[in-house]
This record gives sequence, structure tokens and C-alpha cells, in this order.
Amino acid sequence: MLHIENLSHTYPGGVRALDRVSLDIPLGMFGLLGPNGAGKSSLMRCLATLQTPSDGHIRFGDIDVLADPQRLRGMLGYLPQDFGVYPRVSAEDMLDHLAVLKGLTHRGERRDAVQGLLQQVNLWDVRKRALAGYSGGMRQRFGIAQALLGQPRLVIVDEPTAGLDPEERNRFNNLLCEIGQSVVVILSTHIVDDVSDLCSRMAILVTGRIVAHGNPAALVEGVRGRVWACTIERAQLPDYRRQFEVIATHLRAGRTQVQVLADAQPDPRFEPVPAALEHVYFATLQRQRSLAEAAAPQQAAATPE
Repeated sequence: MLHIENLSHTYPGGVRALDRVSLDIPLGMFGLLGPNGAGKSSLMRCLATLQTPSDGHIRFGDIDVLADPQRLRGMLGYLPQDFGVYPRVSAEDMLDHLAVLKGLTHRGERRDAVQGLLQQVNLWDVRKRALAGYSGGMRQRFGIAQALLGQPRLVIVDEPTAGLDPEERNRFNNLLCEIGQSVVVILSTHIVDDVSDLCSRMAILVTGRIVAHGNPAALVEGVRGRVWACTIERAQLPDYRRQFEVIATHLRAGRTQVQVLADAQPDPRFEPVPAALEHVYFATLQRQRSLAEAAAPQQAAATPE
């Protein structure tokens, strides 16, 4: 179990990236959803012991992570959003080098670990190829291989499927799901379908705060029967935003489809839409934007001249 309590972090210049984040993350796949700039990467770096938060506590099992980060690093696998490699080195040699850095100093043990991971991530046939010749999906699979060195108990992956084609994304997600059977895996992403498909628990992070968390299916139940859609002309959109709680817009054959949240059919033009996790996400973001807009005049009035 990973326990996060009142975690806050403020960067130099006063940018508050995390604001009293509290979560309990059990064994299995955990999804962290949020828009760009929400603080997801800041949270991942704190959990991966790459930066020390301004306040709060992190525990993994019996480990006080902030007091003893080195102890966690021995059982941590981390795939950041962007990672660098030596481009002219083969995948096999690079993984062997990283295994030494991870503490696998016995040659036979290291060889078995490297070969097993290359087969697990489906890179065995291209293990001798220089990493510069890898596709985006192959590089991501190499990234998860290095994250799994040393049989970690906590695996953190930050935006792992961004930029992958659908086939590579599906292959990568299957691999994550397999890993999540026996360890804690935190999947940080803004792709709602990845969380819906893979995770039994999740949280939504907005402007550094946890604004919703729970089981994805249970969260979807909260909007079931309350999502409605109507196709309109683009010029009508401002009027609809004033009249209804618009949570999303989509283009359909050159026209705009609006999706709104309402307890009953807003008017005869609207049709019901089957609820999905993306509606929970969009509704949560819209609610947070509305709260921020409502608070802005009060904050301005309270600011001294």
C-alpha cells in the first residue's frame, strides 16, 4: 500500500503544483487522470524521490519515503514522460548497463534478467539494434523494461502511451495490465480510455488537488442517465453554454455536438448518451472551472490595492 498524506509542493517563484494531496493506493493498477499542467508529473517526481515536496508524508509499506528515499529506490521502477538513452547503444547492452546501476552485479543473474525482460516486452528479435533505430512504441517498451529491472514492488509510469499508434498503445496497455497483477502500478495520463480499460482505482487531479477518486465504474454510475447530446450549429454554442451545463463538444460531419449534464431531458432536441468515464472526467473539469471562475471576483475584491 502506498499512502500519501497532505502532500504539497511549491516551486521557486510561488507556483503551487500540489495542494494537500492525500491518497491510498493499493496493489494493482491505479490511474491518475488530469489535464496538462494539473500537477501529475510533479506528484510522480515526488513519489519517485526525484524531488522533495514542500510538505506532507509518503509511506510505502513500512518505508517512510521522505526520511529514507534510498530504501524505496531499491524497489522502485520509474518510466518518466521523457527519458534519454545512448542512441548508438543496442537495447541489450543498454539494459545490461542499467541493470548494473540498479544493483544487479552478478553477471549470470543480470543476463537472465535482461533476456527475460526483452522477451517480456517483445523486443527480443531487435535486441541487437541500436536504440536510435527504434520506433516510438519500441522505445516505450524499452522504457518499461528498464523500469522492471530488479523486480520492483512500485512501478510509476508517466504518460506512457502519449504519441503511440493504436496497435502499440494496446500492446503497451496489455503489458502494464500484466505487471499490475503483482505490484503497485501508478499510471499517470490524460487519456481517459487508458484508465477506464486498465485501472480498478483512480483519481482526478486538477490544479494540484484531488477532486475525485474511487472505482471508475462507481464514478460512472454517478452520471448514468444524466448525459444528453444535441447537434447544433457552431454559432449556437455560446447560447447553449449559458442555458445548459455543457461538459463537452465534438464535431460531427461539420456540425457541433454538445453534451450536457442534466437530471432530466433538457428539451426534445436532446438524446440520451450512454455514460462513460470521459463524462465523469469532463463534468469534473467543468465543475472545477466554474468554481474557479466564481472564486476569481471574490479573490480580486479581497486583494488590497
